[in-house]
Amino acid sequence: MEMSREQKQATELVERKKGGFRTLPFIIANETFEKVANVGLHVNMILYLLQEYHFEPATAAIIVFLWNAVSYCLPIVGAFLSDSWLGRFRVIAWGTVIDLLGLVVLWLTAIMRDARPRCDIEPCENPTARQLAFLFSSLALMALGAGGIRPCTLAFTADQINNPENPENESTMKSFFNWYYVSVGVSVMISTIFIVYIQVKAGWGVGFGIPVGLMSFSAIMFFLGSSLYVKVKPNKSLLTGFIQVMVAAWKNRKLTLPPNNNPHNIWYFHEGSNLVEPTDKARFLNKACMMKEKDSDGMDVDPWSVCTVKQVEELKVILRVIPIWSTGIILATTISQQSFSVVQAGTMDREVFHVKIPSTSFTVFIILTLTIWVALYDRILVPFFFPKGRALTVKQRMGIGIAIACLATAVAALVEWKRRNLAIREGFIDNPKGVVNMSAMWLVPQFCLYGLAEGFNIIAQIEFYYSQFPKAMSSIAVSLCTFGFGVGNLLGTIIVKLVHDLTGKSGQPSWLASNINRAHYDYYYGFLFILNFINFLCFLIWSRVYGSTHDIKIWDELVPDKEMDLKSRG
Repeated sequence: MEMSREQKQATELVERKKGGFRTLPFIIANETFEKVANVGLHVNMILYLLQEYHFEPATAAIIVFLWNAVSYCLPIVGAFLSDSWLGRFRVIAWGTVIDLLGLVVLWLTAIMRDARPRCDIEPCENPTARQLAFLFSSLALMALGAGGIRPCTLAFTADQINNPENPENESTMKSFFNWYYVSVGVSVMISTIFIVYIQVKAGWGVGFGIPVGLMSFSAIMFFLGSSLYVKVKPNKSLLTGFIQVMVAAWKNRKLTLPPNNNPHNIWYFHEGSNLVEPTDKARFLNKACMMKEKDSDGMDVDPWSVCTVKQVEELKVILRVIPIWSTGIILATTISQQSFSVVQAGTMDREVFHVKIPSTSFTVFIILTLTIWVALYDRILVPFFFPKGRALTVKQRMGIGIAIACLATAVAALVEWKRRNLAIREGFIDNPKGVVNMSAMWLVPQFCLYGLAEGFNIIAQIEFYYSQFPKAMSSIAVSLCTFGFGVGNLLGTIIVKLVHDLTGKSGQPSWLASNINRAHYDYYYGFLFILNFINFLCFLIWSRVYGSTHDIKIWDELVPDKEMDLKSRG
C-alpha cells in the first residue's frame, strides 16, 4: 500500500521525537568498546603470528594485510545491505553479535594449547591445517562483524542528531564528524596502549579475554538503547535503481540531449520531487531520465526504459567520487604499513622514563597527533583564524593530507637508513634481535606525520562523501572511506609480496627479509614515497575534474511513490 505525503511527514514527525543527543551514550559506548576490543588485536596480531604460529615476518604481514583488507572491504557490502534491505540498526546488531563470536574463537586459540603449534625444541613446529582453519575462522568472523558495524555506526549516529530544520545543522554536523572521529581515535589509543600492554605482559589468554568482555559490554549498551533510536527505513530499490539507470541510458542512447538540459518537461520525476532536472555532470546518463513521446500519455512508465532524475543523480554521485576516492587507496596503503614499524621498534631502545614500552604501542602517536590536531582545528583555528565560511574546504584538506603522507614516508626512509647503518656498525648485521643504541622515539616523527595526514585526509573524506550523497545512501557514503582502506590493505599485500619476491632474487637478501639488518626497509619506504608523490599529482587532477561540491544541495527525502501526472506539466 502506498503512503501519502502527509503520512510520510507524520512518520518523520514521530521519528523526530526519537533520537537526539540522549541516544549518543548507547551508540558511542558500542563504538568505543568495539574499537577498544578490536584495534589492539589488529595492532598486536603481527606479534601473535610471529611468536605463536612461527610465521616469517613477510608472511605474517601479508596475513595481517589481508585480514585488514577484508575487514575494510566488507563494510561496502554491509552498507548496501543496510541502505537497500535491512536498515542500519539491524546490520549493526548482527555485526556486533558476529564480531563477539569471532573474538571468542580467537580467545580459544590462546587458551587451548592444541590450537597452536608447539615450540618445545628448535626448529618450531609449523601450524597444521586444522590449527590454521581455527585461527582464520576467528579472523573471518571478526572481519564479517566489522562489515556490519563500521559502515553503519557513523551514519546511524548522524541519523540521531541530523535536523535539517535547525539553522545550525551544517556546522553541528561538521563538528560532529570531527569529534566522532576523535572519539574513535581515543578508543584506538586506549586499545593500543593498554590492551597491547596487557597482551604483552599478562599473556595472550588474558590479553584476548579482556576484549571479549569489552565487546560483550558493547553489545549490551547498544541493545539497551534500541527503543530510543531513529531507525531510517532502507531504500529497497537502491541497487536495482542503479542497474535500471544503466539499462535505460543504453536503451535511450540514440536520443539527442537538449542544450543545457532544457526544456524541463522532457525529464521524468516524481510529484513533489526537488530534483526535476539532471545536472550537467556525466550527461550521458541523463538519457536514462528523458521521456519519449509515448511516455507522456499518462500510462505507467517502464522503469527499465525511463528512470527518475533522482535515480540518475544517485548513480552519478557514486561514479563521480570514484576518482577522488581512488587517491585514498595509496594513503591507506601507506598508513597500513605499521607492521614493519613494529619490527623496527623491536630492535631499538624502547625505554622511556624508565618504562619499557611495547613495540606495538608507538603507533599511539598517530592517534594522539590526530586528536590534538582536530581539537586545534575545530576549536581554535576555525573559530578564531578563519572568517566565517572561509575554512579549508574538504578537497583542500584531502590534498594536504596526501602531501603530508609523502613527507611521512620520506622521514620513515631516513630513520630506517640511520637505524640500519647503526646496527651494522655495532655488529648486528646477522643478529636481527640485537638492540641498537638508538631510541625508538626516532620513530615518533613519522607516526605524528601519519596522524596529521589522517586528520586532514580521512576526516575530510568522510565529510566529503556524506555531503555529496543523499541521506538514504549515507551508509554507503561512510563505507567508501573504509572500503578505500580495505583496497589499500589489499594493495599493500600485493606490494609487499612483489617487493619481497622481486628484490630477493639472485641470492640477494630481500628488501623485506626476516633479518631486518640485511634487509632494506629504507628502500621500501622510499618506494612508498614515490607512490605517494604520484598519488598527490593524481589527486590534483581529479579534484579539478570533479568541480563544485554543491551541485545538489537538497536531495529528496520525503518523496511519495505516486508518480507525477505527466500531462499536468505541459
